[in-house]
Amino acid sequence: MSGRGLFVTFEGIDGSGKSTQARMLAEALRAEGRDVVLTREPGGSPGAEEIRALVLEGATDRWSPESEILLFTAARRDHMERTIRPALAAGKVVISDRFADSTRMYQGLSRGDLRGLVDTLHDLMIGLEPDVTVLIDMDPATGLSRALSRQTAEERFEGFGADLQARMRAGFLALAQEFPDRFVTIPGAGTPETVATRVRDALAGALPHG
Repeated sequence: MSGRGLFVTFEGIDGSGKSTQARMLAEALRAEGRDVVLTREPGGSPGAEEIRALVLEGATDRWSPESEILLFTAARRDHMERTIRPALAAGKVVISDRFADSTRMYQGLSRGDLRGLVDTLHDLMIGLEPDVTVLIDMDPATGLSRALSRQTAEERFEGFGADLQARMRAGFLALAQEFPDRFVTIPGAGTPETVATRVRDALAGALPHG
């Protein structure tokens, strides 16, 4: 356990449905009377939200890989200090749509072999891992189609294309094998309600009682 609360993250490729599942889990837990903080990365605090606009909008080559990693780490540090740790210390359930595993994949894998740099910065500046990471596994082509259909300004990484989606899926599945004690992998096919039931079943033993 992180502090007295529970820290749950959702990961997956773009368009996997992880944001929907994070929201549905938060709503279900609140309906049970639990104190839940639903947050996201990059973002989740005022400073981190400002950095979000810098890294998710603009041309695909807007930042060098190293600069991008530093920006994500800065956003995560602020998010952790101002949102995550205070909530966990108060005994709340924190549900985050993405966390460090996304940086391990998107910046550590997609833009060069920089996983070592990502992990070094994480150890130095963050030092926090989730209690449970829910990986929503989705077919890459389906995920990309969903992501592009959103037509928002935050399409910078979707612009890397289908090949990146396929490599990210493989990378996330490899991470689940690397950290089996905290990862649960949930098939993303089916209705949101069907996937939400799978998520709740997988988390049944992790949620604190009362």
